[in-house]
Amino acid sequence: MSRRGRWTARVCVGTGVAALLAAGCAPAPAPQGPASGGSSGTGIAVGAYLHYGSPGVDRMQELSRWLGGTELRAGHTYLPGDTWENIEGAPDSLRSWARWRKEGSDRLFVLNVPMLEGNEAGVPDDRVAELLRAGAHGEYDDHFRRLAERLVDLGIPDTVIVLGWEMNGSNYTHRCRPDPESWKQYWRRIVVAMRSVEGERFRFDFAPNRGGDAIAWTTCYPGDDVVDIVGMDSYDQPPGDSFDEQVTQPYGLQQQVDFAKAHGKQISYPEWGLFRNGDNPDYMLQMLAWIAEHKPLYQSITDYCPHGVWQCGQNPRSAEVFREFLSASADRGRRAASRHRP
Repeated sequence: MSRRGRWTARVCVGTGVAALLAAGCAPAPAPQGPASGGSSGTGIAVGAYLHYGSPGVDRMQELSRWLGGTELRAGHTYLPGDTWENIEGAPDSLRSWARWRKEGSDRLFVLNVPMLEGNEAGVPDDRVAELLRAGAHGEYDDHFRRLAERLVDLGIPDTVIVLGWEMNGSNYTHRCRPDPESWKQYWRRIVVAMRSVEGERFRFDFAPNRGGDAIAWTTCYPGDDVVDIVGMDSYDQPPGDSFDEQVTQPYGLQQQVDFAKAHGKQISYPEWGLFRNGDNPDYMLQMLAWIAEHKPLYQSITDYCPHGVWQCGQNPRSAEVFREFLSASADRGRRAASRHRP
């Protein structure tokens, strides 16, 4: 999704939820328990994108209370891709995220990092190809070393880096399609540059859009030695009108799981949520069940309108499913799944 949505969209009012879901919801079979991180630090790290800056940190605690005390172990934000200075980690809000991360030894800090400045500037394909070739030849290495140094200095050397996300689409300057070979080489240079900084323990998350989009995401995969996690951004929208189609479509959810297994990688869902089909509790429950079954390293719902459930009052039925499924009480989560079976 675009930075415009993340940075400038007005958050919808309403943090409460409506009464129980209307009858007729047809969820997937119930998993054995909610996809909650739990206080022990085992299992899936649950998170949400709540705001890019320091307010996002404050809202983590509020969302946890709304979920009945469920521990949120994945803190997720984005670096703006407007200037190289910001890509180097200039935003002061990183200090707030660093404090949050260091308050719990089992927490994950997840940071989306653009690969090029002017990342939403509508740059044409021929210019994108030139920029990717420059990156592949090392022109931008210093920017990423500075980012790595900034993160290490802040005490968060184990940050999960979602680098060049949704590269298989057409929205971003850091897209892959104009020159896939240069894109892959550029990714490799960035990883090598960041790993050269003393004290780093970064993990790099390769996270395309679900589906074929502008180019098959497998064409952009830069290699097992420079990827730690195979992620996927997946919203309730085409391609895939039903959840089953989102699973089975080419380059969909099942192919992500199979690809990661074949390459010996963990999976993740850095972005997911509602979208084209409105308040859709069936989708919400099936996606949560998918996550619980396949056990990604972390999952992070995009929680602003139209995608979200806590900060967006327009999706009350989906909010109720999300809240009950991820409640701190495992029994309550199982009841949520079984209650809404047809």
